[in-house]
Amino acid sequence: MELVKDNWTVKDIQEFNKYLCGFSKGQEKGKWEQRIINTKLPCIAVDSRIVKSITSTIAKGNYISFIELWPWHNATMTFVVGGLIARLKDVKLQQKYLVEYSHKADNWATIDSIKLKITDKNRIEYMTFAKHLLSDSHVFTRRLGVIIMLKALNEDVADDIIGTIKTLKGEQEYYVNMAVAWLVAECFTKHRNKTLSLFMCGDLNKFVNNKAISKCHDSYRVTDADKEMLKVYRIK
Repeated sequence: MELVKDNWTVKDIQEFNKYLCGFSKGQEKGKWEQRIINTKLPCIAVDSRIVKSITSTIAKGNYISFIELWPWHNATMTFVVGGLIARLKDVKLQQKYLVEYSHKADNWATIDSIKLKITDKNRIEYMTFAKHLLSDSHVFTRRLGVIIMLKALNEDVADDIIGTIKTLKGEQEYYVNMAVAWLVAECFTKHRNKTLSLFMCGDLNKFVNNKAISKCHDSYRVTDADKEMLKVYRIK
């Protein structure tokens, strides 16, 4: 199938869906994928390298016309859409699409598969956007906000991120809390002293606190001494 197009149509998307299904690893793999990512969407289990290659080829043409059709036939197709959105150089347009994309998402993989290019020049802009997403009512939009912070994390924004984590203590959704725990653990490995106060001052809800400690315990970047020390802060 020709993937480099001047304009994508609904008919093209229908053809593309059949083309994409041709790379499926099979029904059993699809059922396994559906269980793992916990989605209501059909899953066709296409290798991530193939998805990346297909996305790169579509991006050589008018890929915005592809995005604007919002093809959502299966989980793999959402990964393609997300990959194309991540390629947009216009950050404001990208953010507009990311909000709509995250509102359509019903699983963590559709969110986590997005690979944004966060640099020193746009880091603050992405941080502002991420904090905006955290106030959204949709669980996977909030997860996206946390994931963006995870990708943006460096010394310049560490204090801002740790301060934001404190505001999420009342979060109740599993998929957001899992992302927050991942973020806390990453903060600890890179900014230990700043992050330790989150545990010492009780700034995390029980789930995030204990899950973050477990993630630190599993990390080769955390010393054995710190792993032992963190056990003290587990909430029973």
